[in-house]
Amino acid sequence: MNLLKATGTIGGLTLASRVLGLVRDSLFARYIGASFASDAFLVAFRLPNMFRALFAEGAFASAFIPMFNQKVANPEGRGLDDGLVFAEQALAVLLPVLLAMTVLLEVLAWPVTFLLSGKFNGVSHDQFAFAVTLSRITIPYLMLISLVSLFGGILNSLHKFWVNAAAPILLNLTLIAALLFFHHADPLVTARNQAIAVSVSGALQLAWLAWACKRNGVSLKLRRPRLNPEVKRLLALIWPAAAGAGAVQINLVISTALAASLLPHGSVTYIYIADRLNQLPLGLIGIGLGTVLLPTISRQLGGGEDKAAMETQNRGLELALLLTLPATTALVLAGEPIAAALFGYGRYTAQDTHFTAQALAAFSIGLPSYILVKVLTPGFYARQDTKTPVRYATMSMVVNLVGNLILIVPLQHVGPPLATAIASTVNVAMLYRTLNKRGHFVADAQLKRRAPRLALAAVAMGAVLWATQGYLMPYVHGSWAIRFAALAVLVCAGMLVYGLAAVALGAFSKADLALLLRRRRSTTTSTT
Repeated sequence: MNLLKATGTIGGLTLASRVLGLVRDSLFARYIGASFASDAFLVAFRLPNMFRALFAEGAFASAFIPMFNQKVANPEGRGLDDGLVFAEQALAVLLPVLLAMTVLLEVLAWPVTFLLSGKFNGVSHDQFAFAVTLSRITIPYLMLISLVSLFGGILNSLHKFWVNAAAPILLNLTLIAALLFFHHADPLVTARNQAIAVSVSGALQLAWLAWACKRNGVSLKLRRPRLNPEVKRLLALIWPAAAGAGAVQINLVISTALAASLLPHGSVTYIYIADRLNQLPLGLIGIGLGTVLLPTISRQLGGGEDKAAMETQNRGLELALLLTLPATTALVLAGEPIAAALFGYGRYTAQDTHFTAQALAAFSIGLPSYILVKVLTPGFYARQDTKTPVRYATMSMVVNLVGNLILIVPLQHVGPPLATAIASTVNVAMLYRTLNKRGHFVADAQLKRRAPRLALAAVAMGAVLWATQGYLMPYVHGSWAIRFAALAVLVCAGMLVYGLAAVALGAFSKADLALLLRRRRSTTTSTT
């Protein structure tokens, strides 16, 4: 499999989803602003959003895909038929568990909302009741998106990566439609309509994945639930993988709860929108790489190709650094014009955009570690070791909690994002050290040579952005055309400087680019 092409396909669709997400968040800022209404919706959306990250992009796929691939690739079995039988067995157990969990969470919506918000720093009884109602409306999304992850895992194993990667686009389109056609003068009504749109989008995503499976000859039948040894093994792998893959999301839940309970209204919104901007490169790079690396490495290890698996992970790490370092530099140093251009209008004030930029800089310090988690954890999951990542994720959550408690009062809305970045960096350090100690990952000569040069190229880009962004600030408050033109100048200037510096420093050569293009052309030719 061509790593760059597969990652590009997933990353491109995920990027489209993230861009639509920015459009959605821009409209959200315009019609709801930074207020109790926005904080209430974002707290209600945090729980299903966490499950989306854990299951659709993390735990279920990490546990299910290697086992499904083993069934399909077994030379003594029936190939895909055996894999589908296993998927039906998993669905038979997963569906009643999800139904029971959904009912339980609906009943416990009040305490769940309280845990996620700390009762919003002393709001009235009616206001908190409104927040609980929003939570109840969004809870069905948990069940729907978990079923989406099952169908998506099957399609990923069949190398139909694009179908699953396109599903989140439906979420953003649904929320955008709700904002455009069902916004109201009262922000509380608009927030309620957004909550309804969340669950509607879950049903649309499930219908899309089920249709795609049927188009690819995959039809799952409902069976009687049975906890046979393989299903027990799957469940044993899912829960630790959920904590391991979702360390960042769990840290965000902690940050959201502390911000809602201790900081002024609007702080949750600053942190959320900053995280959404930070998620743009994470979606483009980290999720794409993680999705491709897990089935690739598990297949190579299953075939006894240990050297090939090591090479795959080295190139994955190199590609992650190549794309992540400039994104980190831009978001840390040029967050002010970016936040102002995208969100600084309507109900979202200049002070709101300034606070958002501050939170964005803190989040983005940890951007390389967020992405490297996606690159390193497949090295554990492909060997069906989910216990080690969950142990380290638990340690990082403790670091995050302590960091939040120390930083949230003196740094206000900057404290939780900074604590999350520090915790994720600690997590990556432990993952890398363990893989290296076990001999499962050793940085090769090419990676050692290029990594520091990529860092220097990012520094050069950062110097140019820092020196020029002041000239662009007057333009990021104009019309939409002027705003996007200013952002385009900023982005293109940064990319140009980074690209030239990377080539000049020997971090990336013209020969590498030509080789990648030749591989892509040959792969395209061989598949047509």
